[in-house]
Amino acid sequence: MSRLRRTGSTLARALASAGVIDERRLEDTLELAWPRIVTGFAIMSKRTVDLALVGIVIGSTAVAGLTIANAFWMVAKFLAIGLAGGTVSLVSQNYGGGDVDRAAAVVRLSVLLAFAVGVPTAIVFGLAAEPLVGLVGDDPDSIRHGATYLAIVAPGLLFEYLNLIASRTYAGVSDTFTPMAMRAGGAIANIALSSFFVLGLGMGVAGAAFGTTLATALVTVAFSWGMTGRNYLRGRGASPVPLTLSRPFVDRELLRQIAQVSAPLIARRVAQGLVVFPLLAIAATFGPVAVAAVGVGRQVRALLGSFSWGFSIAASTLVGQELGAGEETEAEAYGWGIVRLSALVYVGAAAIVVAFGDPIAGVFVDDPANRELSAWFVRVAAVSVIALGIDGSITGALRGAGDTRVPFIAALAGLYLVALPVAWLGTVIPALGVGGLLIALFAETAVPMVVNLRRFRSNRWKAVSRSYRPGAAD
Repeated sequence: MSRLRRTGSTLARALASAGVIDERRLEDTLELAWPRIVTGFAIMSKRTVDLALVGIVIGSTAVAGLTIANAFWMVAKFLAIGLAGGTVSLVSQNYGGGDVDRAAAVVRLSVLLAFAVGVPTAIVFGLAAEPLVGLVGDDPDSIRHGATYLAIVAPGLLFEYLNLIASRTYAGVSDTFTPMAMRAGGAIANIALSSFFVLGLGMGVAGAAFGTTLATALVTVAFSWGMTGRNYLRGRGASPVPLTLSRPFVDRELLRQIAQVSAPLIARRVAQGLVVFPLLAIAATFGPVAVAAVGVGRQVRALLGSFSWGFSIAASTLVGQELGAGEETEAEAYGWGIVRLSALVYVGAAAIVVAFGDPIAGVFVDDPANRELSAWFVRVAAVSVIALGIDGSITGALRGAGDTRVPFIAALAGLYLVALPVAWLGTVIPALGVGGLLIALFAETAVPMVVNLRRFRSNRWKAVSRSYRPGAAD
């Protein structure tokens, strides 16, 4: 253990000497980030496990079907992520400013909003799964598999909405260990349940969906204990801003602030989710093999993006808390340090995935032709994740300040003005073909990174944050 600590100290000093991040800020960042990174891998592993299981048991048509179904799930989930982004911004600033009651009121409102949005969304997805999946796919087998999966996982959306609010609440008060424990437990449960249903009972796609839904519900049950102010083992885990039924249930000023901060985040996330549908429709013109390859590439990138879960939430929390305390210079130092650190980590991670692109693709597909195309998408996804990681840290810092409009516009530009047109060109220029989808995979992360870097460098986010700090409403 002492050797590990010495190695860590040496690495910390090296990063500080290289001008990446100060040792104290590195310690604060890693304390928040590493549990969120584990949490991210735990959450993303659910979809990865489902894709791998159905790919092994059924084949590329099932992978294509789940890719389409997951696109609908992610649009709905991105909406909740946007709402939860407003939660962590306001909780961190109010908690950092010493106003615990106001932070708790933010949590209460966020949970009510999660119910208001999550229930009707789950009902629509559950009842209209087949026609929804049929809007994108044209292969009957893929549609059947995708509709089955979406109908069964639909109820899990409400549980996922509540889990996101709980995770962001804990992050806003600098506790990322508790959400990590909950999410990691859910990931283990998902692997066990899905494997049992798919491999043990032979339930195929339906088994993967049942496993995911049950695991998500178990996480919600576990979160409910700590979110209501009760400790887990050894007196740890109780939220310092507990969820209560205190009146008033709705604070209009806080509701306005949540809406103001969350609306651009929601719009940005939903825009990121919606663009997948035309991209998948374009991929479908090349057949289910191309749809499966797109799904594999995007899933690998989402799994790698788990590092950004940690760095982004650390940036949101630390920048938000420093701003809440009126320390703008320190908030900026945290922001830039985390951005540089994430860039270093992602370059290393991308290099490893590029080197092992073919065996990674083989986890999902085993047919030689399918595997070769999927390997290319895995490699390009790995390169694009560098920009995704840097952008995630910048966006996290801006989110901590409540500055969410520019990241929304940047995401729209990357997705709809660059990525989608380039992908479409592949259908009209034979020489480009599927290559258009590969270029689009890279462009959709590179453009937002450039725009948001300029925004953070401008320091305008500091002025934006002043209207959200404790006492600003007074």
